[in-house]
Parts: sequence; C-alpha cells; structure tokens
Amino acid sequence: MIGKLFLIWLWLFVATGLAHAEDITPLKSVEGDYVVRDFKFTDGETLPRLRLHYTTLGKPVRDAHGQVTNAVLILHGTGGSGHQFFRPQFANVLFKPGGLLDPAKYFVILPDDVGHGKSSKPSDGLRAHFPHYGYGDMVEGEYLLVTKGLAVDHLRLVMGTSMGCMHSFMWAEEHPAFVDAAMPLACLPIQIAGRNRMWRKMVMDAIVSDPAWHGGDYTTEPQMALRAASDILVIAGSAPLPMQLDNPTAKQADATLDGHMKDYMGEMDANDLLYQVAASGDYDPSKNLGKIACDVMWVNSADDFINPPVLGIAEKMVKQIKHGRYVLIPAGPNTHGHSTHTWAAIWQGDLAELLKESAKR
Repeated sequence: MIGKLFLIWLWLFVATGLAHAEDITPLKSVEGDYVVRDFKFTDGETLPRLRLHYTTLGKPVRDAHGQVTNAVLILHGTGGSGHQFFRPQFANVLFKPGGLLDPAKYFVILPDDVGHGKSSKPSDGLRAHFPHYGYGDMVEGEYLLVTKGLAVDHLRLVMGTSMGCMHSFMWAEEHPAFVDAAMPLACLPIQIAGRNRMWRKMVMDAIVSDPAWHGGDYTTEPQMALRAASDILVIAGSAPLPMQLDNPTAKQADATLDGHMKDYMGEMDANDLLYQVAASGDYDPSKNLGKIACDVMWVNSADDFINPPVLGIAEKMVKQIKHGRYVLIPAGPNTHGHSTHTWAAIWQGDLAELLKESAKR
C-alpha cells in the first residue's frame, strides 16, 4: 500500500494520492531506485544504504553543451509519494498530450522522499532506530537523486505541493543556478510555528504518549495514537465549503468520517507518521529568500487551514523574492482547501505564465 496516511489526507483535503488504482491515468513511466551509500544526516547519524525511489516520465533532452534543458522536478506532500501526481486532477491536466508538462516535451521526475513511499523509511525494519531526518536531509536526497542518480544537471522547473512546496523554496535558495523556475503550491517560507506547529505537535504527542507505542518497538500498531492523529488531521485538513456540501446532515458527516477512518486506520504506520510530521522541525527559508534567482510563481488557496491568508505572511515575504509573484486563489465550491494544490485546472494558467516568463531569461 502506498502512502495510506496520504490517502487519508486526500479525503481530508490535505493531499491527493492513490485512493483507487482505477483512478490512475495510464502513463508510460519508468520506476527505479537510487542507493546512496553511507548517507550522513544533519544530526550526524548515518544510514549505510539510503534507498531513494523515483518515477520518471519522458526523456531528458540535452543542448549542444550537454546540459539537460527539459527536466521538471515535482515534489510530493507529507505522507505521499511521487505516484500521487498520477491522479486525474493533476495528470489529466498537465501530463496529457499538449499539456503544460507533456512528457513528450519534458523529462518529469517524481521522487519518493526519504521516509515515504518506496524509499527508505522506519517501517522497513529499523522502526524508531531509523535516523531522524529533517527537510534539509530530504532535499539533499532529492539533489543526489537528480544529479547523481539521473545525471540531470539543470532543472527547467521545480514545483511541489505542501511539504513539496516548502522543499521548492529550499531548492531555489540552495541551488539558485540550477533552477530556471519554481512553483511552490500551498505553503509559507517561514519556520513552522503558531497553529501549524501546534497541530503537528499534537500528532507527534498522540503517538509517543500511547502506552502501546513502546518507544517505537510495537508489535501491533498503537490504535489510540493513530485514531487521535487521524482526528487531528481531519481538523488540519478541513475545507469548510466542500465538506459542508458533501455532508449536509450530521448523519452523513458521521458516516463519512467513520467510513474513511475504518478503511485507513489499519494501513498507517505510527513510526512513519511520527517521522514524517517531525521532519519539518528544521524548516525556515525566511532569511535567504533574497538568494533566489529564478522566477517564482507561489500559489496558495484562501480556504487552506494550514496556511491561512489571514496571517498576511505571504504578501510580505514575496517582496523579498526578486522575480517572485504570489497568487491567492479565492475559496469557492471548486476549491479543495489545502489540496487545491493538486487540482491543476485551477492554477494551470499561472503555471503557463511562469513557464513563458522564465523562458525569456
């Protein structure tokens, strides 16, 4: 099962993943693993073999100097994997023939981040003895996969949703000459604090305080912890208008919630979830936004619980990005809260503008 936490977030409007195999758009893709030997994490821990799984679409094109000119890196959200972008609301819009990211034109790279999907993660066997990774380690893994694993020396575009949005900001800061354009979707380029930090800490506390967790060495999943974490994710991922329209009575709302929790509770791994949520602790690109040299099209939605526009942060921060533009999508019946980031039809016009403008530089 791929990213069951992520599947819960799909329904909760936090992310969009592989809920049903029949929903996946058929695409000619290539999957593989790149193994990094003796990967050293920021805190000093080392993993002898870090497996980084990936999926690609299309083929790289090189110019007369041998530089790749058509690579697009798309980064997933917390609990997800590269396969989340095969969902129709994303793939059928962007990857279709003639679409903005048509694989006939672009080499699309879809990694599974450290701790996610088919990449190395705690549930592979190490459990809570798995190295404690942060966003810095995850971005370093992405960079090694792209440059060493796939021999790509330049990115036409880096884009990402939620956690991938935050990683996009980090890519643009840490590798300014490597990227032509960046499209962060659904995040803020500041340290995770306030309510955003609080709900994440609630999830982590729910796991480690469950007596059945046993310091991560449980033999059966700590059900109280996972139920509490799932309930918190319901609130964090809430999108008031679509949830009200889909569940207009108390009976329907209760039945919908119970049904999804019953389906997914047995597929979540507490250690994986704990590590995935905790990884954001080292994130704070706010001091280096001025280093970003590429064109940036930053898109949030007004009904996003996790990045509420009332904070007014984005409007201030975008001024520090030389070639940056911030777009706030108004809430409405066709938006999906935080996961509006994956409904490409809503913001594909902004992506088209970004690709056009960045091609001029």
